[in-house]
Amino acid sequence: MEKLINDFSFGLFVWQTLLFLLLLYLLYRFAWKPILSAINDREEGIKNALAAAEEAKKEMQNVTADSEKLLKEARGEREAMLKEAREIKEKMVADAREQAKQEGDKLIAQAKATIDSEKKAAVAEIKTQVADLSVQIAEKILKEQLANKDKQLKLVDDMLGDIKLK
Repeated sequence: MEKLINDFSFGLFVWQTLLFLLLLYLLYRFAWKPILSAINDREEGIKNALAAAEEAKKEMQNVTADSEKLLKEARGEREAMLKEAREIKEKMVADAREQAKQEGDKLIAQAKATIDSEKKAAVAEIKTQVADLSVQIAEKILKEQLANKDKQLKLVDDMLGDIKLK
């Protein structure tokens, strides 16, 4: 240290101080403002990025909440549509059953009516045939009994005996 004190030169000290102050002035004048401006811009950019990140985080939470809400609504709508589809299916099945029952009843009624009409026609045909057969039988019997005069008289007597006078 002594050597430094012994070798100290006051002129050199002044020149170094002046150069240092000049360097500080030049730095302040030309470099300090751009450096501070760049640092401030960088700080602003970081603040904006943090704010944007925070806002994006909030927006993401909102979007997540909205998407969950939409998902719940979509599930509800899907359930409602499925319920409505089931009801429509059940109604269609019930309508088809009812229509089939009505058509079946109608076909049964038509079949019964057809059977009744055919039955009546058959009965009428049988009556006609029985009447024809009865007439033919009676005709043959009468021819046989009326061919003989004794039998005719006996028949008249029998019929008169069967008739009661009032």
